[in-house]
Amino acid sequence: MKKRMLGKSGLEVSALGLGCMGMSSAYGPAADRKEMITLIHGAVERGVTFFDTAEAYGPFVNEELVGEALYPFRGKVVIATKFGFDIDPVSGERRSGLNSRPEHIREVAEASLRRLKVDAIDLFYQHRVDPAVPIEEVAGTIKDLISEGKVRHFGLSEAAAATIRRAHAVQPVTAVQSEYSIWTRDPEAEVLPVCEELGIGFVPWAPLGMGFLTGKIDTNTTFHSTDFRTMVPRFTPEAMKANQALVDLLAGIALHKNATTAQIALAWLLAQKPWIVPIPGTRKPERLDENIGSALVELTTDDMHEIESAAAKITVRGARLPEAVLKLTGK
Repeated sequence: MKKRMLGKSGLEVSALGLGCMGMSSAYGPAADRKEMITLIHGAVERGVTFFDTAEAYGPFVNEELVGEALYPFRGKVVIATKFGFDIDPVSGERRSGLNSRPEHIREVAEASLRRLKVDAIDLFYQHRVDPAVPIEEVAGTIKDLISEGKVRHFGLSEAAAATIRRAHAVQPVTAVQSEYSIWTRDPEAEVLPVCEELGIGFVPWAPLGMGFLTGKIDTNTTFHSTDFRTMVPRFTPEAMKANQALVDLLAGIALHKNATTAQIALAWLLAQKPWIVPIPGTRKPERLDENIGSALVELTTDDMHEIESAAAKITVRGARLPEAVLKLTGK
């Protein structure tokens, strides 16, 4: 597995990371714990060194899973986790929404350290920007945690360009994580340019469009009642039918490259910038192998122009997230 540097931070990780959220939440009932530990071990064996989790996934259980799975590899892998939601530390119940007050950040950091079984959090993202707490105060708190040796790097998730600048002025931001793929290109307008200017790495979540860009999902697909995608406008039958054109585009390129549709979707992201590190998630070993294989797919300048030209003619239908969730992004 090739390595990439997240901006100018000095944090080197595998070119593809592993998003662990779906192992415990969001996509229906949690997967078997032992199977997921085996999957994570398999990722390490294949060269993956970058793993993404959050206290909110579960809540808590995903951090515990990742902590147990990666304990034998401490010091050899990078674990990213997140703070920012108001979650009862005992019951795990979501309370009033967002909470990035300094004292709460500290509480979450201590709890995450325990669950992850580490001495320091490699990369600590603010999960969503909290309008009630100045970003300078948040960045200052992380700066203190870094000086105390409890955190190594600071990240932001779904933050607007102006917020990234303000945070970076207080404590250098190592990585920004936002949804980005060939069907969600919002970061291209302002966020990616500010990351390039400031030397910040970018970590696309949902790089496979929550599974849609793999070509394995269509209007006949049924989701479990607890699957987050049942609430996502892009996954209505009408939207999926319209958005199939994008999958067909990727499939056509895949055919010429002796690759899969998913691999082309990931290779497209990798080809955008050398400091972009996608974190596709999966519960299946065969999908893990497929995703890792995308790092070997070379898209030429002509390939990228062909994709860009064809994609420009396709209008993606449906919002990328439910309205209530979208309100928490881009602040």
